[in-house]
Amino acid sequence: MGYNSLASRYRDQFPVTENLIYMNHAGVTPLCRRAAEAMRWVVDDNLRYGSDHYDKWMASYTGLRQATARLINADPAEIAIVKNTSEGISMVAQGIDWVLGDKVIAFTEEFPANYYPWERLEARGVTVKFLSIHDSLEKIEQECQGARLLTISYVQYLSGFRTNLKALGDICARNKCFFFVDAIQGMGVFPIDVRECKIHALAADGHKWMLGPEGCGVLYVQQDQQDAITPVEFGYTNVQNASDYGKRTKLIRSDAARYECGTMNTIGCFGLRAGIEFILEVGVEQIGAAVLGLADQLAEGVRGKGYELYGERTAETGSGIVSFRKEGLDSRMLYMQLKNAGVIGAPRAGWMRLSPHFYISSEDVEKAVSLLP
Repeated sequence: MGYNSLASRYRDQFPVTENLIYMNHAGVTPLCRRAAEAMRWVVDDNLRYGSDHYDKWMASYTGLRQATARLINADPAEIAIVKNTSEGISMVAQGIDWVLGDKVIAFTEEFPANYYPWERLEARGVTVKFLSIHDSLEKIEQECQGARLLTISYVQYLSGFRTNLKALGDICARNKCFFFVDAIQGMGVFPIDVRECKIHALAADGHKWMLGPEGCGVLYVQQDQQDAITPVEFGYTNVQNASDYGKRTKLIRSDAARYECGTMNTIGCFGLRAGIEFILEVGVEQIGAAVLGLADQLAEGVRGKGYELYGERTAETGSGIVSFRKEGLDSRMLYMQLKNAGVIGAPRAGWMRLSPHFYISSEDVEKAVSLLP
């Protein structure tokens, strides 16, 4: 199915198209209709019945873990529900029992959420070696020798560079190095197989490509790694038999829900579950092909108008993110000009960033490019 036909088939699931050409999915997504309806249901249910249907709320947590597991080829017992990507990353960074001299491999181009938590480990005697995402696999493997953990984003937030997770997973496996992935800019739009890629842990938020709300994300931790990552936030739900409030147990849960501390963002769980289930229905591979087609069209269009692209796109490294600039044009001014014309993107570090999802049409992209000075 071509990306334009995919867009027309599902366009009615995105009422935002009635008002805007929305190309800021690398920032904050508009809700898909399914997610909005799911959230509306639980709000109305609480309004009218309080917690009388609490069993359905609990089922939404289970359903979110199951849908996430399907999306990344994991087991539901390996999925925890978190507030956001930052919390998931911090759970891993702070939960590992580091010892003096441990080494972490990180990358300079990362979004702060996947930079600061690892940099802070230096105060605990951990050496953090920052590489570039453009370094060769040979150099990365050399640095991984003796390293305890490697952390990287699936897709870089500014350049849109998409990492070869399989290649890095193989490197980590050969060197017995823990492999962590910040998946927020790729999960839901490109396939992720945590088994094939040998990913030990992964975190992502729902409010970008997964078409869900802010304030609800997921953390995957491989089952045999969970005992090595201690929960750093602790409340009544981290333990076994949590609903037995009179019991004082020291036994933490035997699954990834051990990282869930207290009451859930129930509304968010309803929305994110619906968003992920919708993505699974459409098909990640179809979504990815459509997004790449739209982003390639966008990149070609802006280049044709004399703009510089941030990094080069290839079939292997391209994503849904296209950042560009032109000498003499302020990205904030360009952002406002597009916004006033009904095209939503984001200014980032002196660049204009556009990030279309699969329901955007090629005509939308053509119009956005035509509005550029």
